[in-house]
Amino acid sequence: MDDIAYYIGIISGTSMDGIDCVAIKLQNQKLELLASHSSKYPEDLRQQLFSICTNPSISLLQFGRLNVAVGKVFGKTINTLLSANHLNPKMIAAIGSHGQTIFHSPGYPDAFSLQIGDPNTIASLTGITTIADFRQRDVSVGGQGAPLAPLFHQYFFYNKDLTRCILNIGGMSNITWITRNPDSTPVGFDTGPGNALMDLWVSRWKDKPFDAGGEWASSGNVHAALLDRFLEEAYFQKSAPKSTGRELFNQNWLDQCLADFDSIAPTDVQRTLLELTARSVTEAIAQTSPTESDSGKELLVCGGGVYNNLLMSRLQQLLPAFEVKSTAAYGMPPDWIEASTFAWLASKTINKEKIDTGILTGACQPVVLGGVYYS
Repeated sequence: MDDIAYYIGIISGTSMDGIDCVAIKLQNQKLELLASHSSKYPEDLRQQLFSICTNPSISLLQFGRLNVAVGKVFGKTINTLLSANHLNPKMIAAIGSHGQTIFHSPGYPDAFSLQIGDPNTIASLTGITTIADFRQRDVSVGGQGAPLAPLFHQYFFYNKDLTRCILNIGGMSNITWITRNPDSTPVGFDTGPGNALMDLWVSRWKDKPFDAGGEWASSGNVHAALLDRFLEEAYFQKSAPKSTGRELFNQNWLDQCLADFDSIAPTDVQRTLLELTARSVTEAIAQTSPTESDSGKELLVCGGGVYNNLLMSRLQQLLPAFEVKSTAAYGMPPDWIEASTFAWLASKTINKEKIDTGILTGACQPVVLGGVYYS
């Protein structure tokens, strides 16, 4: 008899441009994407979340209310997905909820990674067992809490004939190396900013949430001295495992970098921010490339950055040995990989499978990721 189970995954990334939700079917270790749905935060809630990421000093009352408010939006998003696709909640084994990261502080005494979106609220609104706090469980055993997506990348994208680098460009960027060795563990880490700084800048000057297609950046020029200033950031020189987020690469960071460059045209700043993402990604790839032949190498891109035509073009120019393409070429739409990751991880958690994330995050022992909130 076939082993079939259904799971939901839901996440809002550091860009906060949408809450992504998927339903998957797992059958004999094969994953099928059944349905997907994306929703937006109410704008006042989104602005509150941006505010506390930049200035993380809030009252307990505000924190508690935000936690529940995000949980309600997540629960509503899941119910919309179920209803629109005629899926019975009773058939879903569990929800894997990443939550909304508001602060990430690994590698210190009393380290933590904080994602909000109350799982009690989600379980109550949907009637489905909900799994959350994936990252904090990893941090509790000495890990960075990120990245976790490489576990899914290895599962879904492994190919015995190709060396693949999976690049996710969300608010931040992260890479995963998948070699041709079926027994190897994937290597992955956050390379630095993805869309977050570009989104901040275009929002300030154009009152738009993002630079569609990289069109505005295309009208500007790279400012070499400003790019050098950006690349002086110590994070880029750190060795993996490492992870980052808006607690570092935020409006304050950008304003500090721009303090001595107030005469640069806004379009040139946007173009230079795009170059920062392209350069920090490609330099990380060059520094960590496995010692395999340059032939048969692919860079598979997912996340919102895949739709930035100029950014994709720069990645191909900077990595001539790679074929740069969207993950859609291999059956996984680029918008839904992270949500699918947490649906897949939920299947591991509900079955009490311990996962060894040591090479990815620095965790000192395998653990069952996440906490379970039964419906």
